[in-house]
Amino acid sequence: MKGKTAWCMILFLLLLLIPLIALGAKIPDKESGPPTSSAAENRPPAPQSAASQESTRTSAVFKILDEPTGEVLTVDDKEFLYGAVATEMSPESPIEALKAQAVSAYTYYSRLRTQQKEKPDASLKGADFSADISGWKLYTTKAEMQKRWGGKFDTYYQTLEKVADAVYGQTLQEDGQLICATYYAISSGNTEAAKDIWGGDYSYLVPVASPGDLYASGYSTTVALAPQQVQQASQKQWGISLNGDPSKWFGKAERTSSGSVKNQTLGGKTVKGGEVRTAFGLRSANYTVTYANDKFTFSVKGYGHGVGMSQAGAEYMARHGSDYKQILEWYYPGAKLVSV
Repeated sequence: MKGKTAWCMILFLLLLLIPLIALGAKIPDKESGPPTSSAAENRPPAPQSAASQESTRTSAVFKILDEPTGEVLTVDDKEFLYGAVATEMSPESPIEALKAQAVSAYTYYSRLRTQQKEKPDASLKGADFSADISGWKLYTTKAEMQKRWGGKFDTYYQTLEKVADAVYGQTLQEDGQLICATYYAISSGNTEAAKDIWGGDYSYLVPVASPGDLYASGYSTTVALAPQQVQQASQKQWGISLNGDPSKWFGKAERTSSGSVKNQTLGGKTVKGGEVRTAFGLRSANYTVTYANDKFTFSVKGYGHGVGMSQAGAEYMARHGSDYKQILEWYYPGAKLVSV
């Protein structure tokens, strides 16, 4: 991909030369929405047919099931960008990073929309996907933004308007079809291959360097658990009964090339790294576990599944001169930006 090598060199030079204190990549807080991503946590990639692609071109609205109320909202495509971006990144983020987020979200959910039209899920009540509007999960409304942002609403909403005006209708495609444009909060320093995390080989969801993430707030976290907590979680998640010396419960970890745990030996059995993340409340599957002083300590890198665009990495690139097209090109190599 054109410019990829040069970008890699530039990013690593910046990592080495710019002081840590100057580079805090801002991750969304309570005011600006949760840092996790819809695409990130729940839906592994699935193929899309040519018929589905045509459906996307003719669709003008999203239908969104609000989980708490059961109401199905009908939202036009441009309005969708406001609510989707607001739940994923702070409006104080660099505008080029917000544009990249808008294109990724629009691509991802347009793809879901076409899949629902082709194979409807009855539980969605005719909607394209579900969200928690008041909980700021996947999508929220203008009214919810006003309640949460208060006196900052006008400023923040104007930023969202600029973003939507700049990228409305733009999607990422490969061979004329929408890509599965997954994203998440923070990588471990390198993104993950989709085939390592979910299975399936996607040419645009492959490992790329994302060194700016190392400076993001929340890049490194720890979780400490007592042996009893590990026993209870293991029994609940896998039906594994852990006995004997706790220091021997966790065995060998098989890792991806980017560092996430694919398979973990636990109690003599092999479990998935992603399941370990869920069972023990870790921010990612890129972890190491130690046992000392009668407790297990999980040291975790990153936040999210690690496949596709890192939001912290996008912010870092934007702060150092990249526009949204360059950010998308970097995190989804080979995908083309297309206006529909």
